[in-house]
Amino acid sequence: MMPVFPTQYSTLSAVALNSALQESYGLPGTTCRLLIRNVSDTYLLESAANKYIFKIYRDFHRKRDEIKAEVELLNILKSAGVKVSYPLTDKSGHQLQEFNAAEGIRYGVLFSFAKGEPVYDLSSEHLKTLGHEMAHFHNISSKTKLQYPRPEFTVDTMLLQPVKVVAPAFKNLPDEYALLKELSAKVADKIKSFDTSKFSYGYCHYDFLPKNFHFENAHTLTFFDFDFCGWGMLANDIASFYVHYFMETTLNKITKERGEADFQLFIDAYREVRPFTEEELEAVPYLGFAFWVFYLRFQFENYDDWSNSFFNDRFLRERIRILKLWADRHLIFKAKVGRFD
Repeated sequence: MMPVFPTQYSTLSAVALNSALQESYGLPGTTCRLLIRNVSDTYLLESAANKYIFKIYRDFHRKRDEIKAEVELLNILKSAGVKVSYPLTDKSGHQLQEFNAAEGIRYGVLFSFAKGEPVYDLSSEHLKTLGHEMAHFHNISSKTKLQYPRPEFTVDTMLLQPVKVVAPAFKNLPDEYALLKELSAKVADKIKSFDTSKFSYGYCHYDFLPKNFHFENAHTLTFFDFDFCGWGMLANDIASFYVHYFMETTLNKITKERGEADFQLFIDAYREVRPFTEEELEAVPYLGFAFWVFYLRFQFENYDDWSNSFFNDRFLRERIRILKLWADRHLIFKAKVGRFD
């Protein structure tokens, strides 16, 4: 028999997955289709009455114990009443599925479906709901210690390591790389200057952009896609949401005054449920810069399986332009936090 040729990344058949999941979970009458081929593959499983999301992970991106940690966290959050898309249990009592794919074992999890849709033009009621629910999530995640490992978000892992890792991508762009190093070093020093021992810590979602929570109405939302979740300053989650308003105002979708007012409304709502100090708020733009750099590393390291269609010199020039713009607005070390001018 001819041996299987070494494979980097296979795409599992939606038809075969449908049969396997019907059997494992006792779900008759479903169909299955691939929604996103990505660093993780996402499938929609649906019947006449219900919808589910099935996610297949890549070993390079997430090891088995890291996936088990995500599942563990989501089970804890669901039990505490946090509105999340949660893992479902099969007929054998398992939440983690194994598939012997061409490249080896791949793991998958079936999730409840997050009803509703993403809302990018958030009303005051949307923002109040988001602030309350994010704070509720943090109330639980700050008291949780998982038995399985997840990444830790530190100045080193968010800023300093990524700058070193992405260096080969900038071989044709020495000036842009020099600016990335300079700005990242300044931001790292600024973050270290805060008394972060007094900051709140816990498990962060670390990707709280509107694409990762669905609203059924202005008062009901569901969080999902905890793929980046890890331990760190909870202000990191506030910072990832802050990125949304930076982009909305930069692209002139809303005015800077509206962006400032909306973000403050969100902060006020968060503080109705959980404390968030002025120093933590002051750190948000710096942590937001770190989010951009962290994500750049993710794109570089997963080039083959996700970003190869656009990760090139042109993309990197544009990304450095955005980081420079962010620095000009927020990282002169005298700008008022929360302002978009």
